[in-house]
Amino acid sequence: MLLVMLRRAAQLSLLLAIIIAGLAVWGYMDLRTPVAHTRAATYLEIPRGSSAPEIVARLADAGVIRRRTVWPLLAYIKLTAASPHLKAGQYRFASPITPLDVLRKLRQGEQRLIRLTVIEGWTRWDIAAAMARTPELNLPDAQAALALMDNVSLIADLDPHAQNLEGYMYPDTYYFPPNTTAPQLVQQMVRRFRQEWDQKFAATARSRNLTPHEVITIAALIETEAKLREERPLISSVIQNRLHKELPLGIDSTVIYASKLAGKWKNDGKVYQSDLDLPSPYNTRKFSGLPPGPIASPGASSIEAALNPAATDYLYYVRDPARDDGAHNFYQQESDFQRGVQALRDWERARDARARGTN
Repeated sequence: MLLVMLRRAAQLSLLLAIIIAGLAVWGYMDLRTPVAHTRAATYLEIPRGSSAPEIVARLADAGVIRRRTVWPLLAYIKLTAASPHLKAGQYRFASPITPLDVLRKLRQGEQRLIRLTVIEGWTRWDIAAAMARTPELNLPDAQAALALMDNVSLIADLDPHAQNLEGYMYPDTYYFPPNTTAPQLVQQMVRRFRQEWDQKFAATARSRNLTPHEVITIAALIETEAKLREERPLISSVIQNRLHKELPLGIDSTVIYASKLAGKWKNDGKVYQSDLDLPSPYNTRKFSGLPPGPIASPGASSIEAALNPAATDYLYYVRDPARDDGAHNFYQQESDFQRGVQALRDWERARDARARGTN
């Protein structure tokens, strides 16, 4: 009788061992099986202080792991002592993804990043508007962002006479965590400028006896005028040649900037006589020399062109009406320039007439 009982106990133990082994194999395979889910494009928040069971339950509720995988994953976390290494944060999990890859991300940690793009040629008003549209920065309006751009201590060593940060907030795409403050983001933009300036342009500027203020002011003019990269050195040469001859630069983007400063810009794309008459030092239609400072955020190619103008005798340029890519025609003589202006005006009148005829 005892022998029979021992035999049955052995059989039950073997059966239990087989079941446990089978479950272990199943769990092992399940942890390595990719799971497709619908949360790949959204962030899943793991709050600070969450326990392993709470984290795994949240993953299952979101569909990132299957519910049947909860206990194998918890067992794996227990066996590998991973629980203390699971980090709070905001996670995006690819789809499909295996439970072990989910666990790996939780060990590494991840935080949601906000994106803000500063486009080449943007003014500080444009940047302030984009910041105000970013809810994570908690700005009441664009004026609050604009006020932060008066912190010239950030560039005091580069441009001791700067009145604001115009031109020194580098155009780029910025990624930052949700707890970033608006002043910190402005500082990040300036740091990005300083990095580009120090690595690529500072030595050349010194060799040409140019200050950062002069280079960035000219580069901003180039940025607002040039549509084609290959034309930037040519436009730079026109600016340099006119400065040398003490001729007004006559750049409309400076007139627009002066109008914005005066609060008179109508924002309809047109430059009015009232804009041209503004007695602002930024109005390069009325005053010779460079404007008091940059009028936009120039990119690398415009800064490069400011430092390396083409060797030309050009004093004028005007948009080429025969092309639709923003190209210009360049001239040495004013008479040729005036013919180019007339050709552009004729083209604009014909375009407007066609537009009226289709309406």
